[in-house]
Amino acid sequence: MLGAAAPAAAQAPATPGVFGAFFALLLVLGLILGLAWLLRRLPGAGLRPADGLRVVASLQLGAKERAVVVEVGGQQLLLGVTPAGISRLHELPQPLPPVAPAKLPSLPNLKELPNFAQLLSQRLRKDA
Repeated sequence: MLGAAAPAAAQAPATPGVFGAFFALLLVLGLILGLAWLLRRLPGAGLRPADGLRVVASLQLGAKERAVVVEVGGQQLLLGVTPAGISRLHELPQPLPPVAPAKLPSLPNLKELPNFAQLLSQRLRKDA
């Protein structure tokens, strides 16, 4: 019985070692990077902004509808964007005034905050 098991074990395929797994991983990563490079080189691929075209403002009107002001060649257009298509609603005679960037609220200085351990011990003394 022991003699019959030995030839079967000798014919079993060898499993790939750490080197084989590492090589397969490098092959897959190289394939991903190669395809990403190729997609960048293809014309029309990617979401690059068009020259001379800029979204000035956008307003969500519904679940899938929005109004967008687009500047094209120094002229601003109000566009309606829906799932069915894009339509020009109005040509603005004067450009919209530039919007000031949103000011973030200032965070409190952490040095000026009261010590949490002291507040907790005071609260526990009051409750007891």
